[in-house]
Amino acid sequence: MLIGYINEIIRHPVKSFYGESLQKSRVMDYGLYGDRSHAFLDETRPGKYLTITQFPEMALYKARFVGEENLDNYPDVEITTPEGMVFNWGDEELIKQLEMKSKRAISSIQYSPSYVPFGSIEEEHIQLVTDASVNKIKEIWGQEVDYRRFRPNLFISLIDKTPFVEESWFGKRIKIGNEVELELKRHCERCMIVTVNPDTAAMDSTLLKTIVKERNNFFGIYATVIRTGEIQVNDKVIIESC
Repeated sequence: MLIGYINEIIRHPVKSFYGESLQKSRVMDYGLYGDRSHAFLDETRPGKYLTITQFPEMALYKARFVGEENLDNYPDVEITTPEGMVFNWGDEELIKQLEMKSKRAISSIQYSPSYVPFGSIEEEHIQLVTDASVNKIKEIWGQEVDYRRFRPNLFISLIDKTPFVEESWFGKRIKIGNEVELELKRHCERCMIVTVNPDTAAMDSTLLKTIVKERNNFFGIYATVIRTGEIQVNDKVIIESC
């Protein structure tokens, strides 16, 4: 059954940085190619990443891959700071700036194109959010809601605009385009990151409080990759089986 179309594909080459909008992407075993493949470790919390939770301004740093994607090496990662400065991944000046602003000692880590661990990409391969659910939470909250607050990989435009219908898909599989298959697993439980405005880094705790009160702190769903391949914007999304 056709349920909708891919409205936008969003990849975050650097964990907790502003993502890049793609027209097409390769879906790997771990999720979108290169998603959260580069990250910063918080040396004040051994074994933990530096994220928006500790340093909200990370949401304003924009990261994108520049060049041809391949399975041996990543293209260059270009990073634009909130002030408009442009760095490449690994630039010591960028690390110094982040350390100064976050008031933390940090180090960088990079995973391979063939493997990105769950710890970096949160809890499952891919996160999906639907337009109907975003519109409903906007109505409930009483303010405009930018779906980027939820940091999804796939933003789906539904044919039947029933909010939160995606929560009835758990255990089912969807096919995207001609190749990719995902199994829809479970709710995405929210944290303070949704309180951060992706354009200004200003925080408003009332959105998270609304999701906790009205949605049991759930918004969006996680999916696991069953079959890899290419996807692109406007691809059909089809529910396949239970």
